[in-house]
Amino acid sequence: MENIAEQTTNQPSPPSETNQPVAVLQDASVFIQDILVLSGVDFSLHRGEFKYLIGRTGSGKSSLIKTLYGELPLKAGTGEVAGFDLRRVRTRQIPYLRRKLGIVFQDFHLLMDRDIRANLKFVLRATGWRNKREMEERMDLVLERVGLKTKGFKRPHQLSGGEQQRVVIARALLNDPDIILADEPTGNLDPETSDEIMGLLTEINQRGRAILMATHNYSLIRKFPAPILKCENSGVATVTPEELM
Repeated sequence: MENIAEQTTNQPSPPSETNQPVAVLQDASVFIQDILVLSGVDFSLHRGEFKYLIGRTGSGKSSLIKTLYGELPLKAGTGEVAGFDLRRVRTRQIPYLRRKLGIVFQDFHLLMDRDIRANLKFVLRATGWRNKREMEERMDLVLERVGLKTKGFKRPHQLSGGEQQRVVIARALLNDPDIILADEPTGNLDPETSDEIMGLLTEINQRGRAILMATHNYSLIRKFPAPILKCENSGVATVTPEELM
């Protein structure tokens, strides 16, 4: 099993020059059904790289993320995520793609009728884990990593919003993904808790995982600087922090 008690730093890591991208889109078009949302998208994310995705509501941020994890089909252009060709991936292969990803949602998507360990066990079983001892060890590991090792018996409603988001991050780490896709992970949190969650994501990034994070919170971008992509005018462009002022 992975040893995740390692040294951390305060800023996201740049990619290694020799790294191949773990996610890439070229001249891609993003659709919701037959409605074109984004076109001409050129995007890459390397192992150990952190990028922000910004833009107004309705600009295509969530649609781009959904395309990367197979919720929306890629109908034009080329794309590859974690070794899967997004133009050719079949519906029955989508669960295998998602085992390679960690997905963090703004509204948690936790199962409210069971405790935290049961939430995690549900994901492990759904992604092919069968050995009970290994499952218990993995749950211990990810809960310890997010600072919730003693709270696995609690149900989601017994936790604060920040703790629930830590559970979501623990869930995203279960299958040791190369990529974490985070869609507004601090959107429902107060500023102090948002900083704590960003610190946790930064630590995870420093261990070599690529992170793409959609956010509206520019103060977090200033505190935790990393490359910025902006969805605007039906496209995606790189912007600088100065352009956000």
